[in-house]
Amino acid sequence: MSVVTALTAQNTKEVRGIHALPPAFIEQQLDAVLSDIGADAAKTGMLFNAPTIEAVVGRLSAYGIKKIVVDPVMAAKGGDILLLEEARETLAKRLIPMAMLVTPNIPEAEVLSKKSISTEKDIHESARIIKAMGAKHVLIKGGHFKGPAKDILYDGRRFFEFSKERIHTPHTHGTGCTYSSAIATFLAMDLDMEEAVGRAKDFIHTAIRFAFPLGKGHGPTNVYAPFARDQARCRVLEALQTSLARLQEASIGHLMPEVQSNLAYALPFAETRAHVAAFPGRLVRLGETIASVRGPAFGSSRHIANIILTAMRHDLRYRSAMNIRFSETMLRQCQALGWKVGAFDRAQEPDDIKKREGSSLEWGTETVLSEGAGMPDVIYDRGDMGKEAMIRVLGRTPDEVVTKVLQLREQRP
Repeated sequence: MSVVTALTAQNTKEVRGIHALPPAFIEQQLDAVLSDIGADAAKTGMLFNAPTIEAVVGRLSAYGIKKIVVDPVMAAKGGDILLLEEARETLAKRLIPMAMLVTPNIPEAEVLSKKSISTEKDIHESARIIKAMGAKHVLIKGGHFKGPAKDILYDGRRFFEFSKERIHTPHTHGTGCTYSSAIATFLAMDLDMEEAVGRAKDFIHTAIRFAFPLGKGHGPTNVYAPFARDQARCRVLEALQTSLARLQEASIGHLMPEVQSNLAYALPFAETRAHVAAFPGRLVRLGETIASVRGPAFGSSRHIANIILTAMRHDLRYRSAMNIRFSETMLRQCQALGWKVGAFDRAQEPDDIKKREGSSLEWGTETVLSEGAGMPDVIYDRGDMGKEAMIRVLGRTPDEVVTKVLQLREQRP
């Protein structure tokens, strides 16, 4: 539920105008929501001026809202002012003392603490100053620093770090608002502060990674991505089970490699192997058919999952793959079908990659895809010492992958 405090005329490049709503109308909105539905937590964002802050403080106090996350929004991505300078003192003296958590970025923390920040020690000192204003917790976001995106939470006694690899994208519009809203949501679910911030950090990292490249400036984060991923879990497992049945109805035992096979399918916006489902124990040959040890499950594949995750970094649509036996006959059949065929040479694999368990196929797949020739139908290699030659069939869905595999089933090595 939202209460609008100001209307903005803006796009991905600039804020062209701001219309602050009358404080009395803001109070009416708060009364409408809180008197009827109530709230387990509240998050404040752009407040713009001192009368708005006073209105928000008054109504939140009247309704006894305890879990308040204050995002001290002071400027837009393009630098436009979203909090008048004369309202900063009101924010510090009236709203921050009510906050269970205040979430400034580096420039906002500098304004609030009246201290320049250039080192992690400066962040700690700034957090202590803001904490002394009355907030129970302070989270200073490190997105303006170089290196990993590291945020630091201070509870008055200890500092906690939340770090993620930096995603290099200009499309970060709404990052701070999304982050603080996610924290408020998890606090409303009765998570403690450390867990709420950790879960929210994961959420915003995914939203940034799959941000929309809209407009000519800073496109928005994709808050739908984490939900789309979770909602697809059952559909992914069902699709794998259905595709396995298709394989079992056909005579494809001869396509199984010595190390056996697997068929995997990733969730939309997958980021880790835990987001990729496959068959535990692999698919094994039983004469001319195949069998699975058990039903598909997430996190059950390392090798095929790495192939899919690497492919998805180039094209989010390609979420499925299966490995089959290599033969020159099979390779010629792929080419005769007009498929795009990619290959890598294990002899060219760097030593440091070989030493990292499970990294070879990620390296091989990236080697092929970085050539920029588009997504291939198959990627193969001719093996190496202790490594079986293999063909990997790629597709957008397991059904598409299985359709390709079945086109090869008559081509016996």
